[in-house]
Amino acid sequence: MSQYTCLLLIINPALRDSPAISHAAALAKASGASLHIVALTKPLDILSLLDDDVRENAHAAYLQDHRDWLNRQAGNLRALEIDVTAQATWADDIKQDILDYVTEMKPDLLIKQVQRESALKRAFFTPLDWQLLRECPVPVYLVGGGGHALPRLVVAAVDASDVQSINSELNDRIVEQATNLALQCDAELHLLYACDISALYMTDMGGLALSDLMEDLQSTEKVRFLELAQRYGVPADRYHFILGNPVSVLSEFATRHQVDVIVMGRVQYQGLEKLLGSTTEHVLYQVPCSILAI
Repeated sequence: MSQYTCLLLIINPALRDSPAISHAAALAKASGASLHIVALTKPLDILSLLDDDVRENAHAAYLQDHRDWLNRQAGNLRALEIDVTAQATWADDIKQDILDYVTEMKPDLLIKQVQRESALKRAFFTPLDWQLLRECPVPVYLVGGGGHALPRLVVAAVDASDVQSINSELNDRIVEQATNLALQCDAELHLLYACDISALYMTDMGGLALSDLMEDLQSTEKVRFLELAQRYGVPADRYHFILGNPVSVLSEFATRHQVDVIVMGRVQYQGLEKLLGSTTEHVLYQVPCSILAI
């Protein structure tokens, strides 16, 4: 039985070469889920310079053009026996409109193309994708620029640094979602722990030399990860313990192994961490694949 029954895809109709539709359609086809596509577009500010009647007609023509294009896309998907509905509409507050659709439809997944923002812009404004990762009540599937439309290689990125904490429950959900996605798509599933020792040793050294402490920490973390992998029944050639910064590790691994989807956790941050962004948020701009955030 499929874990997905309803998928919600949000698109920008101005980006007509986006791979988001093909990715969402492939997942809907494989799972037998219904797919609802919402094309959200902001009113054109430049039209405010026109007279009222002219502006109204221009707005109507602009939106109708998007609707015609979207209806053609939906028709093509129905020809593939995908249960799809579609609508194009104005959006004054895109984030809130998306959250309202999620609340109303209660989809199993919110699917959206990654909207890449520069580091300078992120310093002053919280990107839309980051806001959705923090506030969306359902898993968020953010489609990157690469990868197969129907995933062939799925990676569950876990954190084994403290199996007694909330990480344990989140790891369970990550692996469950990754496993179900891989089964749904007949994809290969891998488990990865990017262990950042430099962050772990920023605690009481207990009188140990730095080199001894680092070696001890690495050994402890590796044992925890191996126990985690064995508990989930992951084959030895499909789990990976890699030292390094998680963003760099995941980016390099995804590129080297041509990963299609990384399944990661979403954690609610406060204060400075919320301002700077989480690992999952920063990974969005570094990996060449899609992210499924749990």
